[in-house]
Amino acid sequence: MSDEQDRIIAAKGRHVSLVIAGSMILWILVQFAGPQMGLPGRYALLFDFAALAALIYAGVNIVQLRRMRRDSKG
Repeated sequence: MSDEQDRIIAAKGRHVSLVIAGSMILWILVQFAGPQMGLPGRYALLFDFAALAALIYAGVNIVQLRRMRRDSKG
């Protein structure tokens, strides 16, 4: 595996981890702060769907990452 391929795989892995961590932190904050601020439940549902979309995006990228690793090994 080349150094350039290693850097690409590492960067994609960092991106996926940031998407997962960021979406979960934001989701937890909204779930906690939403009722405190008096937001209606539909906003909580909106953030639930946004977090779900972020996790689906991360899952697709994880599959792509695994394929990249498999293909680079030969």
